[in-house]
Amino acid sequence: MGHITILEETTRYPITLMGSRAGICWGSDISDQDKNYKRGLECLAAGHGRVMEYVNVEMVLDGYSARVIREWYTHLGGSPTRLQASTRYVDYKNFAYVIPPAVAENEEARVRYEGMMQEISDTCAYLEQTCGIAREDAAMLLPLGMATKIVDKRNLRSLADMSHQRMCGRAYHEYRELFSDICTVLSAWSEEWAYLVEHYFMPKCEMLGYCPEKRSCGRMPKKQDL
Repeated sequence: MGHITILEETTRYPITLMGSRAGICWGSDISDQDKNYKRGLECLAAGHGRVMEYVNVEMVLDGYSARVIREWYTHLGGSPTRLQASTRYVDYKNFAYVIPPAVAENEEARVRYEGMMQEISDTCAYLEQTCGIAREDAAMLLPLGMATKIVDKRNLRSLADMSHQRMCGRAYHEYRELFSDICTVLSAWSEEWAYLVEHYFMPKCEMLGYCPEKRSCGRMPKKQDL
């Protein structure tokens, strides 16, 4: 599966930082880090989400499908930005790709799937090397299942909001795996991140106390059933 690298620019102590930023506007003493931490917790408990936008997260997402990264791009709140591996300059000969579990578990389907991926790779190479077609044009053959790499920059508020939708049982399976990977690496970044992941990264049904989806996975009761 994919791999996530948290970059050094990511805020190491996010709760303390949030409390410090809030303290500036409240005329509080921000020289005491313990007080900043407690103030940050108070902001979170009170739902003061704006301070979450001061927490920086920069990471490399590598080995996930182009399809799931396209969905990742739809979460634009909080001014995130990103760079993606180029199909103009990167050599995709024998490119890596993602196999959906349903295909991997079916031997006949897996063989056909892998055969098609190899055919695409061979055709791309043929167009470039034999026909003299520019790589950026031959790359039009590349499928959404190919693995790609991006450098992503966003903030805590954007990630927490994304978790409510993408940790849902009805979200695309690879996206759920991607977000589980993010929770794992951020939790290891610091104790403060571990607290945030545990208490603020969750599917929307856990946040609301009921499932708002028309077709529920059954994890939580529907609102009308409560």
